[in-house]
Amino acid sequence: MMTYKNVMEALEWASSFLVGNGREQTAARIVMQHVLGTSYAKVMLHLQDELTAAQQMQFKALIEEHVNGRPVQYCVGSEEFYGRSFLVDESVLIPRPETEELVLGTINRLPKLFPQQTLKLADIGTGSGAIAISMKLECPTLTVIATDLSQDALATAQKNAQRLEADIDFRLGDLTAPLAGEKLDVVLSNPPYIAFDEAQEMSNVVLEHEPHNALFAEEDGLILYRKLAEQLPAYMNKPALIGLEIGYTQGEQVAKFFQDSFPHATVSIEKDINGKPRMIFCEIHV
Repeated sequence: MMTYKNVMEALEWASSFLVGNGREQTAARIVMQHVLGTSYAKVMLHLQDELTAAQQMQFKALIEEHVNGRPVQYCVGSEEFYGRSFLVDESVLIPRPETEELVLGTINRLPKLFPQQTLKLADIGTGSGAIAISMKLECPTLTVIATDLSQDALATAQKNAQRLEADIDFRLGDLTAPLAGEKLDVVLSNPPYIAFDEAQEMSNVVLEHEPHNALFAEEDGLILYRKLAEQLPAYMNKPALIGLEIGYTQGEQVAKFFQDSFPHATVSIEKDINGKPRMIFCEIHV
């Protein structure tokens, strides 16, 4: 039977319980931050603090919920992305650290590509809104449109925009359909890109809880890149920038789609912090 009184004892129990059940022990820290409503640094400063009976019960319940298979981010209802906390639930994909690199890579390219400051950006398939909201807050002069096929995902993204005070134009619809009549300077997207036959290699925690329409795509995971490459030329200004997250085996094929659609553009495959090719940038020059 679990017995703990203070923060340190609770974390030690949870870490042991998690590892014993094949889960990452970092979940203990995430749940404790949520229960105490504080940062990791402050948790570390208060390891000897006693937990109330209610906090002990909440901590235990959330740890057990995660051990039973629910992603810890859904258990606590949030995930950190680009230094901010985003609400997440089963309507949206949990933001990943790799996607932060897409945001950073875009921000770094803007001054070099665009002499003017008033730019219009679209985030296609916004999910939780992490990309769109981060771009707006990091570059406040941007006009940002965010689209998604899922009404539930858009509702979650709108909550995040309100909480984080980001002015985003949210639109419901598939790929470029909600952008009819727009001319865009920047398009970003982290579309579903996992082939259906890769499901057997994936964690049950992901498969049983995260939305499949945000994970899987036809044509070996490439269909949405092909469609975007076909559709986007009608929407892009010159100069312009397109940035996409990709599966690490898809770089050459996705790059070819965009090089074919934008023959005079500079298309590059960029690696993430782990050295895997995870982004395509298509720079369209004047």
